[in-house]
Amino acid sequence: MPPLHPIPRAVIFDLDNCLADAREVGTELFEEGFQAIRDANTGWLAETALEAAFSDCWRHPLDWVAERHGFSPEMLRAGWETFSRMEVRHPMHGYGDLPELLKLPQHRVLVTSGFRHLQESKIRALNLSSYVHELYVDAIDEPDRIGKKGWFQRILASHGLTPAETFVVGDSAASEIAAGNSLGMPTVQILRPGVPRSETARFHIASLAELPGLLGR
Repeated sequence: MPPLHPIPRAVIFDLDNCLADAREVGTELFEEGFQAIRDANTGWLAETALEAAFSDCWRHPLDWVAERHGFSPEMLRAGWETFSRMEVRHPMHGYGDLPELLKLPQHRVLVTSGFRHLQESKIRALNLSSYVHELYVDAIDEPDRIGKKGWFQRILASHGLTPAETFVVGDSAASEIAAGNSLGMPTVQILRPGVPRSETARFHIASLAELPGLLGR
């Protein structure tokens, strides 16, 4: 049987809810940011709407959440100031299948979106430099942000890769899956607990242990 796709030379991974549960940082860490947003709300959104927005903060960057849920400028500003100072100060372990990354012969790259200080502290807490060859933060709190699509384009260009031979693995249909699809890259949605399945991804897996078989097909 002929292969379904070229054998990939590189794989790009997301971080939150892909390599580690976003809540592993501890719900108390985000609570300060949630309280700042709640204090600035002053009746703008109902409490049920706020709770729905806070739930989305575990799966999406704050700018996306603010736009999706209709935050006032004051709410976004209060949350932004608080989240931009956050830092993980304890070790993290990630999902139990994280060591499976070391079995992949492909060049492995991490691209994660969020506040730079927070995302870099997660990378350190997880010791992700031991699992991937390159790490990039798509920092939402810095000017001239290029987004995940921009980072994917940079990675392709810097390594002389074609989209067809560079897989994207992540959980978010709105973020890395959409960016990969727009560039013609094979996309793999990892269905961690609580992640809604999206048919926009080309492939679906439940564990990183499934990747060697998928990439070698």
